[in-house]
Amino acid sequence: MSGKADPRPAGEGTTSRTRLDRGRGALGPALELVHTGRAPTRAVLTAELGVTRATAGAVAAELEALGLIRVDARPGAAGGSQGRPSHRLSVAEDGPVALAAQIHADGFRAALVGLGGRIVATAPGREVVDPDPAKVLGSVVAAGAELLRETGRRCVGAGLAVPSAVAEPEGLALNPLHLAWPAGAPVREIFAEQVRAAGLDGPAFAANDVNLAALAEHRHGAGRGSRDLLCVATGHRGVGGALVLDGRLHTGSSGLALEVGHLAVNPDGRPCHCGSRGCLDVEADPLALLTAAGRDPGPVMSLLRQADELIRGGYDDPRVRTATEQLIDRLGLGLAGLVNILNPDRIILGGLHRTLLEADPDRLRAVVADRSLWGRSGGVPILACTLDHNSLVGAAELAWQPVLDDPLGALA
Repeated sequence: MSGKADPRPAGEGTTSRTRLDRGRGALGPALELVHTGRAPTRAVLTAELGVTRATAGAVAAELEALGLIRVDARPGAAGGSQGRPSHRLSVAEDGPVALAAQIHADGFRAALVGLGGRIVATAPGREVVDPDPAKVLGSVVAAGAELLRETGRRCVGAGLAVPSAVAEPEGLALNPLHLAWPAGAPVREIFAEQVRAAGLDGPAFAANDVNLAALAEHRHGAGRGSRDLLCVATGHRGVGGALVLDGRLHTGSSGLALEVGHLAVNPDGRPCHCGSRGCLDVEADPLALLTAAGRDPGPVMSLLRQADELIRGGYDDPRVRTATEQLIDRLGLGLAGLVNILNPDRIILGGLHRTLLEADPDRLRAVVADRSLWGRSGGVPILACTLDHNSLVGAAELAWQPVLDDPLGALA
């Protein structure tokens, strides 16, 4: 509760509290509806929750008192609608934030992310990733803590995205192959220690970066409205995948599901870190493109940026075009296999794969259709991810989840 005095007459206040007590279990669902943009008005909130208008009003008022949303009573009905215009609902722009952190092969980034997936502030950091996870995570948490001091925001918790499968329930980074970290590093525990050492409030979480990108896109980006969403992406190195089923990440029995990077798409291809050959991980990432195009990776910018700029600026070069088409074919073959197994209703592509889709969407979609079981008649939509820094936004979603589950308890 807000703790503020209620200026209304005693009877009216009692009635409002009674309505809130009845709808207390709806606080979390209501906040998630506003958070994901599915309840832009109180009328929609009432319908989605299946409660009375009065109860929905009490729930919205309590969320506003907690500093999480804003209720705008000015007319907000769409043209041609019937009845009194409904109050508009939005996340509080000056409300609490989550600290989000991402580690990748070329450095790290910290950000503050509010409800609605809004990035409030960022602190990019580019450095050689130290072999000691504690040093790197200490640096990124320090950067986030400085952002909190500068903005004066309340922190609800912290989330970390790492380029590795993260085993549950311990939070171990099992295969940080493109970092010099030891296999099985307890990244969640280390991250939580650094968060506590920085004096920050709230719980700390850690998960695979592509899983978190998929979660963010499902709630706020290209995956909104999808029931069975497949995300495949390549960032700075390697290829990752994730599956969101009915709004929840499918991570398997111990957090290790959807290691799509180790699908074999070229039996005579490059050696993979896993011991096999021709895996998607080494056949469809930025390094594979640069190598196929005969370009030596430079040290000045990330591999992802070099590969993106090569396609966008040099596609007229026959060697670049051939290399791009080769990666599209390899990616399409991998996606077709996943479609046959998972039957998703939407595929979204991130990182370099988004650039490959933009370069020749017809070719990629044709490869997937030709190689998948249902062919063109059952083709699945293939779209580009739309969020900037979606892994960061997804890391923040981890920290926001306890608030979405129980706003009163989490903010008490």
